[in-house]
Amino acid sequence: MRLAAAIAFLLAAPHVGAVERVTLQALFKDKAILVIDGARRVLSAGEESPEGVKLIETDTRTERAEIELAGKRQTLTLGVVLGSFAPTGRESVTLFAEPDGHFHADGTINGMPVRFLVDTGATTIALSGAEASRLGIDYRKRGQAGYASTASGVVRMYAVKLDSVQLGPITMYGVDAGVLEGTFPREALLGMSFLSRLDMKRDGQRLELTQRY
Repeated sequence: MRLAAAIAFLLAAPHVGAVERVTLQALFKDKAILVIDGARRVLSAGEESPEGVKLIETDTRTERAEIELAGKRQTLTLGVVLGSFAPTGRESVTLFAEPDGHFHADGTINGMPVRFLVDTGATTIALSGAEASRLGIDYRKRGQAGYASTASGVVRMYAVKLDSVQLGPITMYGVDAGVLEGTFPREALLGMSFLSRLDMKRDGQRLELTQRY
């Protein structure tokens, strides 16, 4: 069993009586414990709560659960709060600091799953050559060659443009990135080429990212 500290998915409430908050509290194989507007529900895959939240499936390996509400499917990820707020229509993601003090998040690059480390000190998204190859990015052919200074010294770097970058409900296209030869960084650095397009609000161990329009 994997317990979640506070993993919530905020749902827009366009009409009175709609579900406003669903929290993924615990995750099992084909079963999850959800807190729906304060009510604790234990659901098996395919089962629907009295509030109308249906558990579609769980994946303990990726620590995710898929739910359906009002005909719309959403994925809950441990450690990430996804929000869609009706008054502004702006997509929002809330991250919580991990024990190392940093903010990590699962997302995608060009549709492929990626583990990000939020780094406001990085000018662009930064990928290792190994990670770029895994993602199918031919950086040596497509990128503009240069050099970058890292903790390990000066390394070869290639400037590329990513087709798409997704974090929760937020998707951006044509995002600048740098690919460093070798295996550093171990996690993709989510730098300012992505973050500068967001409003960032930090409150202690909580970081809220809201897309601008």
